[in-house]
Amino acid sequence: MSSSAPTSRTLFTLPIISTPESPQTGTFVCTELSPKVYLLSFNSPPDNRLVTSFIQSFLLALDILEFSHPHGVLITTSSIPKFYSNGLELEHATTTKGFWSNSFFALLKRVMTYPMPTVALVNGHAFAGGFMLSMYHDYRIFNDKRGFLCLNELDLGIHLKPAMSSVFRQKLHPKTYTQMVLEAKRYTAKEALQEGIVDRLGGLDEALNFIEERKLSEKSKTGVLGSLKAEMWRETIAYIDDLEGEEKKFLELNESEDKRRQEGEARVKKWEKNTTKAKL
Repeated sequence: MSSSAPTSRTLFTLPIISTPESPQTGTFVCTELSPKVYLLSFNSPPDNRLVTSFIQSFLLALDILEFSHPHGVLITTSSIPKFYSNGLELEHATTTKGFWSNSFFALLKRVMTYPMPTVALVNGHAFAGGFMLSMYHDYRIFNDKRGFLCLNELDLGIHLKPAMSSVFRQKLHPKTYTQMVLEAKRYTAKEALQEGIVDRLGGLDEALNFIEERKLSEKSKTGVLGSLKAEMWRETIAYIDDLEGEEKKFLELNESEDKRRQEGEARVKKWEKNTTKAKL
């Protein structure tokens, strides 16, 4: 199987429609490379940020493919050579009403439970939310010549919501997970393969070979693949389904931490005062 298969044809093209809150533009193009092998390529300069307009186009593309074409296997990739995705636009994510529930986590859940095998062809950098998106796929093929994978929330001073973190915890070795979260390690292609973060190195040809070797285009024919995935990753799915409850727990944890900090500071001041008196 190769990317130059004679049956290759474009199925549909979706524009990314900008809005005042989400001005990013671009396109999603879905191509059938060979029977039931689909490539969904996105291009939203400069770095495929996961904003509402991008995500809603992504969701529509997944719907069109699922409900208008025979089920097979889906590859997602970027048409921008340097980036698969540079993640969230933080101001947009935190100020846009319904972004978490209706866009970002809706996309992650859709990808995780998609009724076809999914392969993220990570052609360049995948940072933070972009890295998460690739992890929500069933498999990952990573460019061996360009790019890093990194969960850099530590460097940015940003908390990870439970469903952002749990997917890495569920899919990776604890040592890898620790390095990734607590050290914000940047993984090269070779390191990512060694740590089991990705399944193979290379480009589209390697992705197609991987699909052919595992006969992935036939795995969705019985119609149970999506439900099997939902059961397999039920911890992460449960976090997505209870976003409000998890946010409440986070606020309660912050209140508890503030109280602990205040009590700790008071004890230290008391100790310092008693120590000074003892010296006198």
